[in-house]
Amino acid sequence: MSSELHQAAYSVLLPAFGDLHLDDNVRRYLSRGGVSILLGETRDEYVSRDMSPARKGAETQAGFIAIAAEAAALAGAPVLIAVDQELGGIERLHQLVPAIASREQLKDLSAQDIEQRCFEMATVARGLGVNLFLAPIVDVVTGANPWLHNRHLGADPVEVSRVSCAFIRGVQRAGVIATAKHFPGHYVTELDPAIAEATVPGPLELLNDNLDVFKHVIATGVQAVMPGPAVFPAIDPDHSASTSAKVIGVLRDTLGFDGLIISDDLDAVSILRGNAITDTAVASLAAGAHLLLVSSESGLDAIAEAIVAAVQEGVLDCQILLAAATKVRELAAANHNQHISRRG
Repeated sequence: MSSELHQAAYSVLLPAFGDLHLDDNVRRYLSRGGVSILLGETRDEYVSRDMSPARKGAETQAGFIAIAAEAAALAGAPVLIAVDQELGGIERLHQLVPAIASREQLKDLSAQDIEQRCFEMATVARGLGVNLFLAPIVDVVTGANPWLHNRHLGADPVEVSRVSCAFIRGVQRAGVIATAKHFPGHYVTELDPAIAEATVPGPLELLNDNLDVFKHVIATGVQAVMPGPAVFPAIDPDHSASTSAKVIGVLRDTLGFDGLIISDDLDAVSILRGNAITDTAVASLAAGAHLLLVSSESGLDAIAEAIVAAVQEGVLDCQILLAAATKVRELAAANHNQHISRRG
């Protein structure tokens, strides 16, 4: 049972790293049960919403194909290969896939046109081995939000829903899993959650527009949802959305979402809130997340050991861990088999 728990503990981790290179940490993680990786970006690229000239000049389609193949070989199983590929925001795949449109241009495109462009872009991404987009951003932003500046789709919930649902239909038709983020919607977030303890203030009624968009993307069939990094005092004054059983309960029980729940970056100051990354990982799992986004340098082995210890000590229900790991592995396998059948 111990080996099964250890494998499960690695299966629920999503380590992020910046270059197309599997270092020893990630290679060990994949050999011990990990089945997901995030090909991320640097902090400078994240802030500028643009990949660096050096990255654009160095990265090739062949490089993505090679790292996806190496990851699957090390894991001995289908692997989720994730990137941030947002609409008009962070586009990790830069010029390696067809451009869709700027945020301004999206307003003038029909839903059918957006869906087709997203399908064509995601089809190329799928050919590179990428099968999970941490996108679209569906937060309906109506006030100060430097964190989502130049990333979100605006203040009109009808337009955000229209564009987001078209994106989801297009990319998932191409065999790439879409992730609607950041639940339950950060309409105002004055501090950057990566470097400060962020809060979304106000009564629950102010979340209605955001929740309506999440209802629409769930009805459209989005396969994954990411809770955000801020605290929502109207729902849970003590925990970030990514570590809150109450917030994730709204997503799962009130909105009826039964797909994959991916935490936001657990290394973010707003999610850690002074706690250790190991305790935060256990808290996110206990709250209902299935896949935990962490830096590949945050101590993957220590996090996995802490998850196993939490189960052995009765802090974390064994079935919660095993069910989360099974959900991740089954989604990776189903996505792989779907891709094979398409090619066949």
